[in-house]
Amino acid sequence: MNCPLCQSPSNHFYSQNTREFYFCSTCFAVFLDNKNYFSEKEEQKHYENHNNDIFDKGYQQFASPITNAIQRDFKPQHQGLDYGSGTNSVIVKMLKDSAYHISEYDPFFSNTISLLNQQYDYISCCEVMEHFHHPKKEFEKLYNLLLPNGKLYCMTDLFDETKNFDTWYYKNDHSHVFFYHAKTIAWIAKTIGFSNYSIEGRLILFEK
Repeated sequence: MNCPLCQSPSNHFYSQNTREFYFCSTCFAVFLDNKNYFSEKEEQKHYENHNNDIFDKGYQQFASPITNAIQRDFKPQHQGLDYGSGTNSVIVKMLKDSAYHISEYDPFFSNTISLLNQQYDYISCCEVMEHFHHPKKEFEKLYNLLLPNGKLYCMTDLFDETKNFDTWYYKNDHSHVFFYHAKTIAWIAKTIGFSNYSIEGRLILFEK
């Protein structure tokens, strides 16, 4: 099976009941066989069942690496986009509480296509990139949505050789279809054309 990101031939990596995962030795990603993807209706129903309480202090703390980094790098008057905002965006709530201008886009719940015809100083993408069925196309889109010198803030749980995939909780969410290694992030930055990137825990920053 070819890797959805770099299109390199990839090898079978792991089986979980009927779910099959593959490993790409070119970009170091692990990904789910597309035959195991949710249908669009199943995926939306799955997201509707997420408990996204934007007033929950624990949820706000979870998202704070992104909001803190945005507030460090940009001022309220800069234009932002929360890409993959879900049913309720805690990032939008937290930044708007600090008078930031940020819009939210989600293909299921806030599908305002006109937002994808604009460009932004910064984009947040919190716990979204692991859901990408077509990661290269998505990162190309995100790159093009950024203004010159713009920044893309992502959060996900990276996979590496120290983790036991069999017991790794992150693969057990059936809407998680693509898992990134630090080398995958480097491949994306170089191939898509980002000028720089950094990884700090779960926070990944791409700079245009």
